[in-house]
Amino acid sequence: MLVTEVLTDYASERGPKIVAGDRIAYALTPLIDAFEGKTVADVTPARCEDYAARRQRSPGTVRRELGVLRAAINHAHKNGRITRAVLVELPERPPARDRWLTRREAARLLRSSRTPQARLYMPLFILIGLYTGRRSEAILSLRWPQVDLEAGRIDFETPGRARTNKRRGKVPIPARLLPHLKRAWRRGSEMGFVLHIDGERIGSVKKGFAAACRRAGLDGVTPHTLRHTAATWLMQAGTDPWQASGFLAMSEATLQRVYGHHHPDYMREAAEAISRRPQIVRVIA
Repeated sequence: MLVTEVLTDYASERGPKIVAGDRIAYALTPLIDAFEGKTVADVTPARCEDYAARRQRSPGTVRRELGVLRAAINHAHKNGRITRAVLVELPERPPARDRWLTRREAARLLRSSRTPQARLYMPLFILIGLYTGRRSEAILSLRWPQVDLEAGRIDFETPGRARTNKRRGKVPIPARLLPHLKRAWRRGSEMGFVLHIDGERIGSVKKGFAAACRRAGLDGVTPHTLRHTAATWLMQAGTDPWQASGFLAMSEATLQRVYGHHHPDYMREAAEAISRRPQIVRVIA
């Protein structure tokens, strides 16, 4: 079976059913160009390495694209279109980004986001990101029925949304965020989106966010940096990892691996243990 057939079948059958369907679409063009005329049996570790070398993109991008190829082949195998799956060699996972905002940088970003065009939604987007650690998609799709201002909770899970590894979860509303949400509610509608332009859902804030970062003089900052910042602030405050991971809807293993070094107790027990004098053990014959 041709690789191109496997990819198009996967895109048409799985793409509409998963949240990150656009990632499949982005990966299709380079994969089809590289594997045109090749069968699934031609997919070898050596050919995957060659793809990575020719693609000349970041390891993270190549890893995502080859991940789509792996998923497509597994999908074909699961549905009986091929007799066996083959090994799709992925590049090493790139190191996690450690860019986060200090409190002063966050304040500068907020000030620079209050332009006449974006003042009704961009500052609130930034505040929700900083104080809940949720991803852009979860924030932009949030509607007022999911926000309980009386109980002080936000349910980021959208009814009917397919469950993925990128969990959203429920979260208590932090005290510093609550008054901003109350002001936004007074000028919104009961069933509408929390962030909107004339009542319409905002598709993306990337351009406006990037412009705010330029005005604030911040480099290497994207909307996802807000999630990194929330996790980092929680760790720096000495928050219990179980509590922090639940609040962020993130696995505790991921929290410890990526952000654990920010915790004041990080490796403290080991440092204290290595400094202790060894106990003298007397052996009585």
